[in-house]
Amino acid sequence: MENVSAPTKTFLGREGKLLIDGKWVTSANGETFETINPATKQPICCVARGNGEDIDRAVASARRSFESGVWWRKTTPAERGRVIHRIGELIDKNGDELAELETLDNGKAVSISRAVDIPLSAEHFRYYAGWATKIEGETIPVNGPYFNYTLREPMGVVGQIIPWNFPLLMAAWKLGPALATGNSIVLKPAEQTPLTAIRLAELVQEAGVPDGVLNVVTGYGDAGAALANHPDVDKVAFTGSTEVGHEIVKASAGNLKRVSLELGGKSPNIIFPDAQVEQAIEGAAMAIFFNHGQCCCAGSRLFIDHQIYDQVVEGITEIAKKIRVGSGLDPNTDMGPLISEEQFDRVTGYLQKGLDSGAKIRCGGSPSKEGDLAAGYFVQPTVFADIKDEMEIVREEIFGPVVAVTPFEDMEEVAQRANDTTYGLAAGIWTQDITKAHKLASLLKAGTVWINCYNAFDAASPFGGYKQSGYGREMGHHVLELYTQVKSVWVGLT
Repeated sequence: MENVSAPTKTFLGREGKLLIDGKWVTSANGETFETINPATKQPICCVARGNGEDIDRAVASARRSFESGVWWRKTTPAERGRVIHRIGELIDKNGDELAELETLDNGKAVSISRAVDIPLSAEHFRYYAGWATKIEGETIPVNGPYFNYTLREPMGVVGQIIPWNFPLLMAAWKLGPALATGNSIVLKPAEQTPLTAIRLAELVQEAGVPDGVLNVVTGYGDAGAALANHPDVDKVAFTGSTEVGHEIVKASAGNLKRVSLELGGKSPNIIFPDAQVEQAIEGAAMAIFFNHGQCCCAGSRLFIDHQIYDQVVEGITEIAKKIRVGSGLDPNTDMGPLISEEQFDRVTGYLQKGLDSGAKIRCGGSPSKEGDLAAGYFVQPTVFADIKDEMEIVREEIFGPVVAVTPFEDMEEVAQRANDTTYGLAAGIWTQDITKAHKLASLLKAGTVWINCYNAFDAASPFGGYKQSGYGREMGHHVLELYTQVKSVWVGLT
């Protein structure tokens, strides 16, 4: 670890443990697992492998903190907001260390970790710190001699299961609103990327969140399943694959716990001939190649008006060829490795399926095996052309730097083809015709539509999916509904 800072080396020098009831503890059975650097396939450090017994301990801790009257739920909203705001400030203060940990664990370029993941995570906590004082009930005019009002109260014990593609940011998306609304939490990070969740939990403690309000259990899928099934968990928030989302919903039936899901996508990105074409080409490349294509909202289906099809395909191909693939710790790297051997096999398998089905590769299409790249899970940015809508590379989520491009003739045709998917997370439109843009935005079945931009996010704006891309919304004031419940109070006036 000669390329990382002293604080990062210090953190990695101690075994990652579970946070339960304010204490850092080993797993119940003493098991650990190695977290792997995907750029080298070498171990980074060891982390406690939590299991069902550890989930039981963490849920019991969260329940005690919620029911016992610790000051978190019952304190003034202003004080709760100050503590949450402090978390954001501590993320900024420790940003370099967090960026290095994120890059080591996930593989993304450290320049991206520092410029995107860290500031957005910090801002998310600051945004929800402001909401702590604005969670209000209402008075309702009702018939009869009654006074009726509502209270918006915390849900209780919340289980949160986060993915590996944006580990720190997804933890912030989940923790910010849950803390602002006064809940107690059990957080289960992805087994591939546990490090920033552990470091963030230390910062949450430092900020002043009481013992037991946040518990963190690292481990594999069995720990996540135990959390989703747990009878004393009131709500589960999950970000990840649609397949696992189905299992989360089934698991919730036991005690009818609330569920919110942010799942997969196969997002269409549509370029019209009246767009600012060079801007659209750059935007389309960023839409699919950002974060190695490991984005649930990646613009993986690129629809190009037939009049400019060749120009756009050539443009995005040239950008893909210039992307510098390498270790995320290398400051010259544009794109790091895929997260794991499983993901590497998945993406390269789809590359072969594309070729077998008759699609033509304009660039990429194979693993990167030269020099140091042979040691990691590297795949070249890939552009597929001459595709058909029924191909697997068009129908199924690849979750890698692979885009399938196809021409279209008119708006009605492209709207129908764009919606011909089981997913509905996001979509992009590139045109200077404002009427066309708004009309197509209304036709697309997606939770987010970007016009003349892509991958724009803000803590104040909701994000979530239609169809099998999930339900419920992250961010904005909409997410507060997922972490609160409404109580109606009637007062007789006679």
